[in-house]
Amino acid sequence: MKPLKEKISITIDSDLLKRLKEEADKDDRSLSQYINLVLRKYIKLKNEV
Repeated sequence: MKPLKEKISITIDSDLLKRLKEEADKDDRSLSQYINLVLRKYIKLKNEV
């Protein structure tokens, strides 16, 4: 069963958004998928410390 998803609206600095889009393209993912991946890795890393 896939995890539930929720729509949100956030404001991101334009330089960061540009970089996220570039990285998502390199990883062949949508921007949303890439942001989820990055946030999951960050939270996991933060909890390991």
